[in-house]
Amino acid sequence: MRPTILHWTFTTSALAALVSPLMAQALPQQVEAEDYTLVVETVAEGLSSPWGATFLPDGAMLVTERTGTLQRIDPSTGDATLVEGTPEVFARGQGGLLDVELHPQFSDNRLVYLTFAQPREGGAATAAGRGRLSDDGNRLENFEVIFQQEPAVSGGNHFGSRLAFSPDGKLFVTLADRFNHMDEAQNPANHLGTVVRLNDDGSVPGDNPFAGGNEGAPEVWSYGHRNIQGAAIHPASGALWISEFGPRGGDEVNIPEAGANYGWPLVSTGRHYSGRSIPDPSSKPELKQAAYSWNPVISPSGIAFVPGGPLEAWEGDLLLAGLSSQAITRLDLQGSMIRGEERIEMGARIRDVLFDAGGTLFALTDGQGGAVIRLTPSQGR
Repeated sequence: MRPTILHWTFTTSALAALVSPLMAQALPQQVEAEDYTLVVETVAEGLSSPWGATFLPDGAMLVTERTGTLQRIDPSTGDATLVEGTPEVFARGQGGLLDVELHPQFSDNRLVYLTFAQPREGGAATAAGRGRLSDDGNRLENFEVIFQQEPAVSGGNHFGSRLAFSPDGKLFVTLADRFNHMDEAQNPANHLGTVVRLNDDGSVPGDNPFAGGNEGAPEVWSYGHRNIQGAAIHPASGALWISEFGPRGGDEVNIPEAGANYGWPLVSTGRHYSGRSIPDPSSKPELKQAAYSWNPVISPSGIAFVPGGPLEAWEGDLLLAGLSSQAITRLDLQGSMIRGEERIEMGARIRDVLFDAGGTLFALTDGQGGAVIRLTPSQGR
C-alpha cells in the first residue's frame, strides 16, 4: 500500500513553515551541555519529514517519514532502504506516518507497530497498526489496523501520536484533540484528547478504567489532553510519561493515571491563539495537575529517558525533542521528582530523541531535508 498523495495551494505562511525546517539543517559540529560537550554527527540526511524511529536488534534503525514512507537506515553507513507494505496515510498538515515501535518480543515475532493519520469517511483520524517485518527487513507483511480513533473529523491538525509498551506488555497510544474539536477532550466516551491502552493485538484490557464502556470508551486510559507527541516508560517505576503541546504557552509533561482528567481545554497555563484567556490549573484542583510545564513553549515532540552508557551523568533523566525551541531539553530527575531543566541549543527543530542498545543518543531533525544525527560526548572534556 502506498501513501495518499494530496495536493493543495500553499499560502505564504504555509510555505515559510516548510522552508524554515529545511534551512535549519546546518547543524553545529558540537553543542555545549552542563556536563558534556556533545559532538554532533549526521548519520543520514535528505529525509522527508522524519517523525519517529526505533532500533532493530541488529543495530539498524526504522525511521518513519511523515509523508508516508518507512526507511531502514544503517547508522554505520547512512544507507537507507525503503520498507514496503506501509499503510495509506492522510499526509496533510500535521498528519501522515507518525511513530514506530517494536513488539517487546520482536526477536520471536518480528512485529512492528505504526501510528498514522488515516483517511476515513468524514475526514481523518489517528490509527495504530502492526505488521511482520520480513526476514530481509524490506517489507511489512500482513499489515493490519488494530485501533482507530473515533470519531474521524476534518482538518489537518493535532493527530498526536506515540507508541509505548509498558512492562506488562500493554500498549499505550497517545492521541490528540484534533484542534477544532478541543471541547471533546473532556468527553471520555470518544478518543479525542486521550491516551488509550490496549493489548498487543488491539483488544481492550479488562482492567482499563472504562473497560465496561459505561462511563467512557473502553480503550481510554486518561483524557483531557491536547496534543501528545511524546511518550516513554519510566525505567524505574514503569509508569508512562508523556509530553504534550499547550496552546500559546502551557506545554506539559504528564504522568497519566487510569481514568484521570488532565484538564484541557478547561484549564491551562497558556492562552488560546486568539488571545482569549484560559483558567489556570490551580482554579480547578479536582483536575490532574501537570508534572511540569513551560511558558513560553518549547514545542516538545519525542521524549526518552537516559539509560546511562556514554551519558552516565544523566542516567534516569528525561530528554525532550524541541521544535520551536530548536533544542533538546533535559529534565533533571531524582526518581520521579523533577528537580530542574537544562536547554541544549541545537539550532534546528528536533522531532525525536532515542538511544541505541549501547546508550548512544540519536535525534531526528524535522521537516523536508531532515536528518538522523548522533550525539556523543567529546573525549576532550
